[in-house]
Amino acid sequence: MACGMAVETFDARYAAWKAKTEELLKKVPERKEAFTTSSGIEVERLYLPKNPDEAYLEKLGFPGEYPFTRGIQPTMYRGKFWTMRQYAGYGTAEETNRRFRYLLEQGQTGLSVAFDLPTQIGYDSDHPMALGEVGKVGVAIDSLEDMEALFEGIPLDRVSTSMTINAPAAILLAMYIAVAEKQGVPADKLSGTIQNDILKEYIARGTYIFPPKPSMRLITDIFAYCSAHVPKWNTISISGYHIREAGSTAVQEVAFTLANAIAYVEAALAAGLEVDQFAPRLAFFFNAHNHFFEEIAKFRAARRMWAKIMKERFGAKNPRSMMLRFHTQTGGSTLTAQQPDNNIVRVALQALAAVLGGTQSLHTNARDEALALPTEESARIALRTQQIIAYETGVADTVDPLGGSYYVEALTDRIEEEAWAYIRKIDELGGAVAAIEQGYQQREIRKAAYETQRKIESGELVVVGVNKFRLENEKQPELLRVDPAIAEKQKAKLERLRQKRDNALVAKRLEALRKAARGTENLMPYILDAVRAYCTVGEICGVLREEFGEYQGV
Repeated sequence: MACGMAVETFDARYAAWKAKTEELLKKVPERKEAFTTSSGIEVERLYLPKNPDEAYLEKLGFPGEYPFTRGIQPTMYRGKFWTMRQYAGYGTAEETNRRFRYLLEQGQTGLSVAFDLPTQIGYDSDHPMALGEVGKVGVAIDSLEDMEALFEGIPLDRVSTSMTINAPAAILLAMYIAVAEKQGVPADKLSGTIQNDILKEYIARGTYIFPPKPSMRLITDIFAYCSAHVPKWNTISISGYHIREAGSTAVQEVAFTLANAIAYVEAALAAGLEVDQFAPRLAFFFNAHNHFFEEIAKFRAARRMWAKIMKERFGAKNPRSMMLRFHTQTGGSTLTAQQPDNNIVRVALQALAAVLGGTQSLHTNARDEALALPTEESARIALRTQQIIAYETGVADTVDPLGGSYYVEALTDRIEEEAWAYIRKIDELGGAVAAIEQGYQQREIRKAAYETQRKIESGELVVVGVNKFRLENEKQPELLRVDPAIAEKQKAKLERLRQKRDNALVAKRLEALRKAARGTENLMPYILDAVRAYCTVGEICGVLREEFGEYQGV
């Protein structure tokens, strides 16, 4: 147990935290005046050990304070629930707009845009490389005209939007800013996130365009531009999600994500930015997988590690620079085509782990996503899963409800310890970019994925409905089918756009971007000018491809 001096220190720190929290509550009250169980037992805001040991303040502390292990806000979900941000997008902008409106009507609290593969890799819908992929895994966005249709009737100053886009992230962000301008919404009123995480594309996902150096330039240009003009925007969502989907372990997900984050911070500092100028707008994106307690511990460990990295490695002074704010998506790779209704249960447990781990926003996968894009009914069930957790379970009524669990705290410590070992190895290799170029992270993920598959095939790892408790003659559910005629409609729309726009202005804006790409200026103003002139995603990326070259994978 703690010595007397440690207890006095603890009591003083707790009193200071409590006083600060009470002041905050005068400005931002909690959801209810009192929280109780179904039996009428009062639920306290925060539970603490009766006899704190000497390590408590160093390792756990209080929510909203360094090292943020117990959460980044003092009252967490007692103040407000996490953002329920369902990822959606397919076919045309008009179809996706209808799905967005439906989800908002059903109680969704934030938008999340899925783009089709051609958009993700910087090709227009009429490019030969887009053949067979237009509108299939997300919405087709070729120009500002499509972006205008995507957000028709949705006031951008009243909704936050996340966009899962990486290599062309600057272009899609510029389009969003331009749509807001047309709505009369200034850029400083916009809130949301672009994924903008190219390093994990080299490691795990593959939708890269440019080599690392110019890609990092585009990212740091976004950091600088948004810091000055779009201050509420999260300029990057550093993603462990896709690393996990590629087959990594939970430890590797934390380690490789934070190693990438370190590389982005270093690149921004090298570009002349001050750490506290951009770090408060860095965000993260994690997976929620099947091992319930490991996932909870993973989120807590990642928060603590990031706080230490920013404070000790980069000398951040602003506490917001040390906060690991993250979005979570339930594990797509855990979904099964067999007995798809089982996925509802998997997703519910994964979502619960994310909430118990302190996520800031959450997407719950639909039951049929192992087979196709989700139907409207499946999307509604996925959203209802979050709403049931929020409103019916009571897990949001106290901060960090599993804090102090012997098991969870031990797992948190162990995940942190093993993740630090990976980060030290990556540092020895010269940092995340150098390690990626040597194929280190890719090899480690492949080994982990192989081991998992071996266990599934041997039956050592049970997947219900797949290698155990199977059904014969399963009936397939009704699936969403994307109309193949969408590609032709999108091509025709592009052709009309090219005929009616000011093509002399298009040529002028693209040439200005080309010249800027050859120099060192921030490219965001040039991209924004090109977007306003209705230059297409493919045309802008085409100029940058010619100037920057294309990355060839390891």
